[in-house]
Amino acid sequence: MKSPSESNKNIFYNYTHFDYNMSMNVKHALPRIDKLRQIMKSRQGLLFTSDLAKFDIPRTYLSIMEQSGEIERVTRGAYRSAATFIEDELFSFQTQYKSAIFSHETALYLHGLSDRSPLTYSISVPSGYHSHSLNTSGYKIFYVKRETFELGVISMETTHGNEVRTTDLERTICDIVRSRNQIDIQIRTAALKRYVRNKHRNLNQLNAYAKNFSIQTIVREYLEILL
Repeated sequence: MKSPSESNKNIFYNYTHFDYNMSMNVKHALPRIDKLRQIMKSRQGLLFTSDLAKFDIPRTYLSIMEQSGEIERVTRGAYRSAATFIEDELFSFQTQYKSAIFSHETALYLHGLSDRSPLTYSISVPSGYHSHSLNTSGYKIFYVKRETFELGVISMETTHGNEVRTTDLERTICDIVRSRNQIDIQIRTAALKRYVRNKHRNLNQLNAYAKNFSIQTIVREYLEILL
């Protein structure tokens, strides 16, 4: 039977050993959580699961932050700081659907060729692309041949300062002409009028794109009326 002094020594050893381990865990945990907070700050409050692998951070830390209410899930693989009141929906959407680009009415809005804030996103994806969640999302989806899908695709900043992929001015004009039966005539007409007045327009580029999409004649007819 151990003496009271020996028992006290064992209790003291176990306590200090436990305290030491806790201290070590805290020392390792704080930099990792701080790193995640730093990433969120640089992205206006957004955080992605891909960041964990990039910085070798266990998913446990993501669960801890979510359970504590510090972050909340936005979409699959994307989280935001609970302190972020304004969500960058365009950025969050494209994070979830990396193969999609914003086009047609959404691209018109991004380029200032339309004042109408889209009620739903208009997006383009490569032919053969399948996503059940996207197909049932209610978004307006356009399928484009893979050989012309990347034609005129650029990066633009959202109002929150995040980059998203969309079509440039000339590709956007070609898209609304190609899909004219699916575009509101008032939106299409207003966009074309704004395009011909846009100081950044590039008619040579527009003609080159139109040739790729085999719509040179119809594009020329629209421009002859407006120019």
